[in-house]
Amino acid sequence: MKIAASTVWEILKNAGIDPAPRRAGPGWSEFLRSQAEAILACDFFTADLLDGTQAYVLAVIEHASRRIRILGVTLHPTGEWTTQQARNLTMDLGEQAHRVKFMIRDRGSNYTAAFDAVLADAGIRTVLCNIRTPRMNAIAERWIGGCRRELLDRTCACRKSHPRRLGGMPVLVEDAAEAVASLYAEASVDVRQWDG
Repeated sequence: MKIAASTVWEILKNAGIDPAPRRAGPGWSEFLRSQAEAILACDFFTADLLDGTQAYVLAVIEHASRRIRILGVTLHPTGEWTTQQARNLTMDLGEQAHRVKFMIRDRGSNYTAAFDAVLADAGIRTVLCNIRTPRMNAIAERWIGGCRRELLDRTCACRKSHPRRLGGMPVLVEDAAEAVASLYAEASVDVRQWDG
């Protein structure tokens, strides 16, 4: 049975029940804005290779600066591999690690308790996204969507290392043509044969 919000409001009003007061804590968007300097977000995305396989790319984005870190690319992501990437991230952060307090991530099976433990040892608390709520990790999801639309859908990755090099570009749109040209040159592919 479905009931419209206006019907619920009428029933509560007729019963003399006031609307619920505002919650004492900040909302999710307020939390993100106030803590942007201390938040990282991570997510996996896939890049299709020319041989038909998919490479899994683990990317981390800093909320405040929108800096992207491609932690690794693999054909078979496992919990151990993901945990090693967390170790690499904490080493990469170096002096900045003390200011990072939160890592937003989804509930994927590749993120194990060991992944969270590595981050906890560095003082970074893991914040899990609710199930089927990509908006909780919207900044990472938006970058991945843009990377897919602006870069991965327009290029052919020849080897597993190519998505790492493409994804690490500071300005994807401006550098995409240059990156594609270097990939084709490296793979000894004549670009003219792709001009349909």
